[in-house]
This record gives sequence, structure tokens and C-alpha cells, in this order.
Amino acid sequence: MIDPKWIWQHADWPAFRWHGDRVPALLRACQLAQGRLLGAVDSAGTEAGLETELDALLQNIVTSSAIEGEELNAGSVRSSLAKRLGVDGDADGRRTPRSEGLAELMVDATQHYASPLDLPRLFHWHRLLFPAEETLLPVRIRVGELRGDEPMQVVSGRLDKPTVHFEAPPRAGLDTQVDTFLAWFDSSAKASTLDPLLRAGIAHFWFVTLHPFDDGNGRLTRAITDLALAQAEHQAIRFYTMSASILADRSGYYRVLEESQKGDLDITAWLLWFLQTLLDSLEQALLRIDRVLGKARFWRQHGEYVLSAEQRKVINRLLDGGERGFADGINASQYQAVAKVSKATATRHLGDLTEKGLLRRLPGGGRSTRYEIDWPDGRATR
Repeated sequence: MIDPKWIWQHADWPAFRWHGDRVPALLRACQLAQGRLLGAVDSAGTEAGLETELDALLQNIVTSSAIEGEELNAGSVRSSLAKRLGVDGDADGRRTPRSEGLAELMVDATQHYASPLDLPRLFHWHRLLFPAEETLLPVRIRVGELRGDEPMQVVSGRLDKPTVHFEAPPRAGLDTQVDTFLAWFDSSAKASTLDPLLRAGIAHFWFVTLHPFDDGNGRLTRAITDLALAQAEHQAIRFYTMSASILADRSGYYRVLEESQKGDLDITAWLLWFLQTLLDSLEQALLRIDRVLGKARFWRQHGEYVLSAEQRKVINRLLDGGERGFADGINASQYQAVAKVSKATATRHLGDLTEKGLLRRLPGGGRSTRYEIDWPDGRATR
């Protein structure tokens, strides 16, 4: 008998197993991080919590598409999400059928976590990925139905000598395999014998291995993962995004998937990668919440000052930190560009903010003079 090449060819598929001391240790770390995150969110308050959730969902959608090589209009997606969450959206965020579909899918997967994941819901999600108004593809995709009889392969390299990284189960029997997955997803949500975070990792691996659609399998897999994580926490509000952490290690993601899909039913390596990535996502969310709390404390301390709209805009950019802030502080030219004021006004504004104690001048002088937030607790923005 020829040894199976793919995991789904094993006789006991899909009876997954795992072992090792690191799995429970990572599980415990993720559970502790979840608790810390929920506690931090409670401290942030309702308004800050909504903004944080909106940012997390936006990042999730944008990075999930980026994993597949698609660049989205973040403003459009943010506007579509804001409409569904009841948060003020960006004025320049023009909603499109694409952004509306992606926002509806994400909100449905996370906020309606108690609803069963059945085949009609899965087909509806697939149609949201490919709105008829914007689907102009070189090859026909069966939208809202399972893939056709053609082999489903993940390949790279030359067309005449492709490297096959993975081949999904054949179309024959796929309906039964999908039904089996959906039945397990429903029953395992109520099981006390399987840790809910492990369940999310198994669901991710199982569905992406089935690859049941012509296109969109990766994005649907990550939506199912978000649904499983919402069910694990028994709450609709999302404050972290796994897709961003997956994108940060996209090569590692594809490598561990390929290795696991070519192995036997032992998916320990995949679960370790999944849990570590989940932990990274939770820790990044904790940093974002810390910035939100710091921002709220900062404005409480300095709320008595009368500032111009331009000054508030720049201060908020600095308080946001990350990609929106200035890691090395801000100089007059950068202030001028952000606030859209003259060079003289920028210099005057910076002096005023420094005198009031909102900014502090960094070492250096002349054109190189830079300023950073003067935090109440003395911490730096970097």
C-alpha cells in the first residue's frame, strides 16, 4: 500500500491528535492574556471600547485580505463597519459593495457567535466575499456553492513545472466532508472535553484543508476562526486580530500548514504555531488598549487647556502611536504637514504646547528640534 501523501488520505482522517508539554503551557498563557485584555477593556470605558473594537475589526478585514495579496480601501471598510457598530465613520469613507460585504461578514461572524454555522450561512458568507457588482474575474468562480470537479491545488513556480504545495480532497465526497466539519463545529462548541482555543485552531486547520470553494477559502477560514474565538469568550466584542499576526509571519503560516498537511494526523506543530500567534495577537491588543487608556488619562489631565483644532489633531496623532504616530517625535516641518498650517504657525503651536506641558522638547536644536508627548507618568512615546 502506498503511503498517503496528504493528511486527508489517512484512513482515520480527521481524527486529529497532538502531544507535548508546550501545548497546555501556551493555552494557559493565552487564557491569562485574554483575562488581562478583558479587564483592560472594562477600564477603558464604553466609548473607548467601541473605537478599539472598530479598529480591531478593521485591521482584521484589511490584513486577512492582505494575506491573499489583496489591498483594500481601509476608509471604505471602516465606514461600512462604523455603520454597523454605531460609531461615527470617516467622512471620506465611501462605502462600496465590496466593503459592505466584508463588513457584514466580519460582524456576522463575531457578533452573531451564538447562531449555528450551517451550510446556508457559509454560502451567504461566500457571496459576501464576491459581490456581483464588483466581481470581475478572469475565470468563473462558483459563488455561494462548493467548488467544481477540477483538482484544487496550491501551486507555485513555472506553469510547465509547478510545485504542488497542497492538494485538497477531491470534489467527490466533498459535500459529506463539509457536513462532517459543520456537525463537529456545532457539537464541539458544547463539549467540555475540548479546550475552546484548541477548537479554534483545529477548525482553522480542518476547514482550510478541505478548501471547499473555488476561491476565498483563506478568508472564510479566518472568519470561522473569529467565530470560534467569539464562542470561546462568549462575547461578541472583538479587541484583537489574528489576521494581522498571521500576516506578520505569512511565510511561517504557509510553511507550517504545508508541513502539517503533508504529515499524519498529529497536528501538534500547527497548534503550537496557532496558539503562539494567538498569544501575540492578544499581547498586541493589550498594547493598543494601554495606549487608549493613556490617551484618556492624558486628556483628563490637560482638559482645561484651550487648544486649536490643529493642535488637537497633532496631539492625537502622537498619542495614537504605532503607525499613525511619530516614533522619533515630531518636528516643525512634520507638524506643518499634518496640521496643514504655515511654518511660522507650526513653530508657534509647538512652543505653546510645550509651555502648557503637553509636549516636551527632545535634545537637539535648530531644524532638527523634535518634540514628544510629555506623559503624566514620565514615560516616552517610543
